[in-house]
Amino acid sequence: MSGLRIVRLANFVTPASGGLRTALRELGKGYRAAGHDPVLVVPGRQADDRETGQGRVITLPGPPLPGTGGYRVLTDRRRVAVLLEELAPDRLEVSDRTTLRWTGRWARRARVPAVMVSHETTDGVLRTWGLPEGAARRTADALNVRTAHAYARVVCTTEFAEREFVRVGARNVVRAPLGVDLTGRGPGLHDPELRARHARGDERLLVLCSRLSVEKRPGTALDALAELRRRGVRAVLVVAGDGPLRPRLERRARSLGLPVTFLGHVADPGQLGALQASADVCLAPGPAETFGLAALEAMACGTPVVASASSALPEVIGAAGAVAADRGDAFADAVELLLARRERDRREAARARAECFGWNTSVEAFLTAHEATLPTRAPAEPPPTAPVLPETAP
Repeated sequence: MSGLRIVRLANFVTPASGGLRTALRELGKGYRAAGHDPVLVVPGRQADDRETGQGRVITLPGPPLPGTGGYRVLTDRRRVAVLLEELAPDRLEVSDRTTLRWTGRWARRARVPAVMVSHETTDGVLRTWGLPEGAARRTADALNVRTAHAYARVVCTTEFAEREFVRVGARNVVRAPLGVDLTGRGPGLHDPELRARHARGDERLLVLCSRLSVEKRPGTALDALAELRRRGVRAVLVVAGDGPLRPRLERRARSLGLPVTFLGHVADPGQLGALQASADVCLAPGPAETFGLAALEAMACGTPVVASASSALPEVIGAAGAVAADRGDAFADAVELLLARRERDRREAARARAECFGWNTSVEAFLTAHEATLPTRAPAEPPPTAPVLPETAP
């Protein structure tokens, strides 16, 4: 029996992007392992086409989006449409509700079942960019009605993400959680030497693993650190991630005399996992997060998380972490709450919660949304030795 060709389109993916890039890779690997033929189409600096462990990855030239720190988009509709015709997908999966929403109409004309994956809440993102709450909600509702009408299904990773579609009466929404690599991420990655490079024995090590952009609110982490030190807590912060706000955050940390280390994008998963496993607490201040893969990875490493109460993360981390209002003092309160727990207890609770989110469960849920659990076409064979991905491919 053969598998389905599942063509996936995604924007806002760069070599330094985090959660979306990870999700695309892991879902592609899972689709392939289930006997299907995944094909991923993403924007980049130049064209590329190769077979990888997650299936075929096609890169089309796409211009950078100003002010986003390197994100690119697929703007040539004609070229994308021609490629879709050539690929002849059995299923279409789209990870961009804005510039790629037109693909829903293409799929309907081609009679290809299509799903849109909601990786962020529209009103949440609009609010973080400064739009008043009422205007953000009205704009989001209008966009979400169009999205729900354009696709056979809308996939949401949490109940939090689902709410804005339920609000507009959408009836084609399905739930499919994301996951975490429970083998590659674990407490065993704890590295005393790495920890000692960033924090002395009497200091608390806080970690922020995030893209440094407006919607992620990384400044809250600096506010929390400043408040903790004002209270006499000897804490330091390590930031793993890059983005357009990095220069501003570095200037602010220097001006306040805060002990913050900016590592930039950490490409090595083992190095990032060691940092997460060696920290005392991971901060996740993004108020528009609909899942929070970096936070879940930290928990898989045995490190508890303080997350924004405005995001989906309270639903993900459960009682194994703590939630806070979107203010530095509230995050500081939550950090102290976690640190007051016995270290062994808080680390075991974090790991146990992460074990509820394996990628196998996620892949199965996404394939169910595609009605693709039973293979019907033989997947393409990879080459004997797959080349290393270029920096333009996720």
